[in-house]
Amino acid sequence: MDSLTDKVVLVVGGGTGIGLAIGVAFAREGAKVVLAARTASSLAAAQALPDVGATLRTKTCDATDRTQVTELFAWTVAHVGPIDVLVYSAGINVAQRTFADMTPGAFDQVMTVNITGAFNIFHAALPSMRERRTGTIINVVSVAGVQTLPFAGLPYTASKSAQAALGRFANHEVLPDGVRVTNIHPGEVETPILDKRPVPPTAEHRARMLQPEDVAAMAIAVAKLPPRAIVPEIIIAPPPPSFP
Repeated sequence: MDSLTDKVVLVVGGGTGIGLAIGVAFAREGAKVVLAARTASSLAAAQALPDVGATLRTKTCDATDRTQVTELFAWTVAHVGPIDVLVYSAGINVAQRTFADMTPGAFDQVMTVNITGAFNIFHAALPSMRERRTGTIINVVSVAGVQTLPFAGLPYTASKSAQAALGRFANHEVLPDGVRVTNIHPGEVETPILDKRPVPPTAEHRARMLQPEDVAAMAIAVAKLPPRAIVPEIIIAPPPPSFP
């Protein structure tokens, strides 16, 4: 798939941050992009963006609600077409990040969005892709999915580890059917989720981080690869603080 022109791309978690940047990047490549998010106001703001904002289709959807997920896929196929590229970029974190201050409710909230939401989206997308014997799924995870990062917190690390396993398992299962799944593991990225940290990063710290468009560039590169090229997982990270 060296050209993305007219490819149908569904980005779940596309209202802000990495998901929005990925949606915009695909739109600039000529793809037909649908952004899905829980918040209608974020989707409206995306459509007001200069350049490609007016070309973006949007649909509110809570990935943890299976009825809404079913409606999202039916709506996308009916109004735009069969999905060629699916991006799962929905994710949350909470300020409580250790066993000492964790509440069961906060833990459940993060796990439900980050892993159950991902399962719901994969489960809805795969049958059609397998039947058509084509499709690319980009699973935006985190470096917290491949290593334990205390600052990321207990529920986020646990959920991202599970989300990474979900992507790996799906890739093994559906490769024979012509479908590819790639886990992208970004390091620290300048997005609104940083505001959920107990101590938000300083401006200097944020300036060293990846930008959402850096992750978007990686997603575009993966989607453009020919079917013979499989990228199960990839890490993209900023340089360490001591890097010159």
